[in-house]
Amino acid sequence: SPAKNPELPPPYDPFSKKPALCEPSDPTNLQEIFHRMRTEGLTDYAIKMFDGLSKDGLTHEALALFAVIKDKGTMPDVVAHTAVLEAYVNAGPAHWRDAVRTYDRMLANGVKPNAYTLAVLARGLAASDRCSEAGRYLVDMLDRGMRPNVATYLAVFEAYVRMEKVEEGQLLLETMKGKGFMPDEEAVRRDTVKRGHVFRGVMNLLFGK
Repeated sequence: SPAKNPELPPPYDPFSKKPALCEPSDPTNLQEIFHRMRTEGLTDYAIKMFDGLSKDGLTHEALALFAVIKDKGTMPDVVAHTAVLEAYVNAGPAHWRDAVRTYDRMLANGVKPNAYTLAVLARGLAASDRCSEAGRYLVDMLDRGMRPNVATYLAVFEAYVRMEKVEEGQLLLETMKGKGFMPDEEAVRRDTVKRGHVFRGVMNLLFGK
């Protein structure tokens, strides 16, 4: 079996934030990702999603997720789709289109994203310097009645500042405000680690300071 072949790199681990010591032959190999999920358990990923939703105060969404697993004994489709999407996001900037495609396929299959799904997508795209795409998913969150948390909208607006697309960022902010969004200045100050140029740019963009 291929597992015994020492030439092959270790399987790609979508749940590890550490880069694999040996780069995977193909980080987008879905078979590998799904195999990994079967062996290491989508349950772990569901717990991660549950934690993420709970930390954002989305107790209702978190409990709904668990009710399906407990009552039906099946893993909700949103968990598997989001896990694949996050695997693409973690595979680096070259794979942002794959992440978006996974999301589109998820919608086409009638699977509803939750706030965790959209946050992963927005932050991943922002990290890949795809700020306008990332912004689109912040708007998508608001349209779905979800509130992006500070870490999520901050990642996106920091990307606009970093990419020197401040005017586009301001347009996004206006669109979001039109949908009832208000950035939280105290939380932004608390969550921004980099106090330098980007911080000043973000404060200026979000609060005109």
